[in-house]
Amino acid sequence: MHKHLPTYDEALSLFKEFNQDESLLKHAYCVEGVMRYMARKAGEDEEKWGIVGLAHDLDYERFPEQHCSKAKEILEERGWPEEYIRAIVSHGWGICNDVEPQSKIEKTLYAIDELTGLISAVALVRPSKSVADLEARSVMKKWKDKAFAAGVNRSVIEKGTAMLEMELTELVTDVIMGMRQVADRIGL
Repeated sequence: MHKHLPTYDEALSLFKEFNQDESLLKHAYCVEGVMRYMARKAGEDEEKWGIVGLAHDLDYERFPEQHCSKAKEILEERGWPEEYIRAIVSHGWGICNDVEPQSKIEKTLYAIDELTGLISAVALVRPSKSVADLEARSVMKKWKDKAFAAGVNRSVIEKGTAMLEMELTELVTDVIMGMRQVADRIGL
């Protein structure tokens, strides 16, 4: 089948076709925003990184048991480029598959996905309920409290941070900065 570069609008309508849950859409926007920020910082293709971030949980609402593998199927049917598909599939490394992140886009998505969840949770317990005034040190304090946002897979974040050869505090700062760019869309 003919491969074509998906446009942003195509990616968004595809995501909405498979996901009705508002919180999943907010998570998609959130990861998209952070991926765009990280792409700009790394001098990479912001649109590609944004689309991968937006679509990464495409199959999660409808096919939670086949997370990542179903997305691969859906995107292949629609002729998405292999690079996009592999980036999306590899964020499930060690969780639902054995596709290890290798490229910069793959490592970045893997590292930031769970981290956006932790940062959202920290923002929501603040008086402002916002990322606008959130600093990395507040997140680091909550990081140590394993009961806080217990559903967040901290070991995935640690592995991803190591892959990117970054300090956790530095990555947290980047994710906060990326989330600030889409704060209105994600309600933070």
